[in-house]
Amino acid sequence: MKAKASVTAQKLLNLYRQAHVIDGGWSVLNKIFVEESTDEVLKELAALPTGKFLAEHINNLRSGKTPTDSIARELLPYGGAFAEKSLHTQISESDLKELVSAISTFNPTQDGLEKFMSTPVIHNFGADWVASIQTILANDTDLFDKFSQIARMWNAYKIWMDAQEIIKKPITDRVRAQLQVDMPEYETYLPMFGEEGTKLLRQLHTLTSSLPASESNTENA
Repeated sequence: MKAKASVTAQKLLNLYRQAHVIDGGWSVLNKIFVEESTDEVLKELAALPTGKFLAEHINNLRSGKTPTDSIARELLPYGGAFAEKSLHTQISESDLKELVSAISTFNPTQDGLEKFMSTPVIHNFGADWVASIQTILANDTDLFDKFSQIARMWNAYKIWMDAQEIIKKPITDRVRAQLQVDMPEYETYLPMFGEEGTKLLRQLHTLTSSLPASESNTENA
């Protein structure tokens, strides 16, 4: 069963927002954008914050206006404010074999994810491991798709842990503002954790809807 258009749209938007960590990675991201963006997904994108820019970029790719390894400067995420970084995509035959084995034998549980993340070859890629591995696997559709599922699962657990940290501490105006920006990601991934995830999402919504201390004091003056 194909993912709902709204879920796919949010996933693509998340990738778009993370593009600042990729140097030359547009060739990989653009492949995902074109393959997974149906007309319905484009409509969903247009309704999301900054999603209209990604929708326009995808239409440019479809029409051939934008090369498959590029993006129009005016459509860069965050206005192109982030400098791009180089990816480490050189890999030995032995490391590639280890990577393929780790992906092929992946067990979709929390223990399986921790085992995958502890694989030495994953550590070698550093913080940009997702984009680097996607680049390496770009021509192997089956492995690329399997790895993308692992990356989504990792991102879901990361979102879960981030949400737990947020509700443990008194919220500041800065954290609240960032939470509002990141809320689409929490709305995408937290429901994957069932009732506990839904409960956590409600708590986050409460935090974003509560007034900052400064505004509250002004109203009570």
